[in-house]
Amino acid sequence: MATPRTTTKPPKNTPPTPVVCSPCDGSGMVAATVRVGRKRRPVGQQDGLCLNCLGSGTDPNA
Repeated sequence: MATPRTTTKPPKNTPPTPVVCSPCDGSGMVAATVRVGRKRRPVGQQDGLCLNCLGSGTDPNA
């Protein structure tokens, strides 16, 4: 009687992990300085949308 053939399954291709956007560190938000007055002095910061990844948190160039 012939020996049963064993075939090995190819390894599953796992999708690569997305690369994190560097300006926002993956959060999608960056700090934007708020300026007021005639001399445009900075008074604080508020959250703004990351213009590099447009809020997705992943690097668009990767």
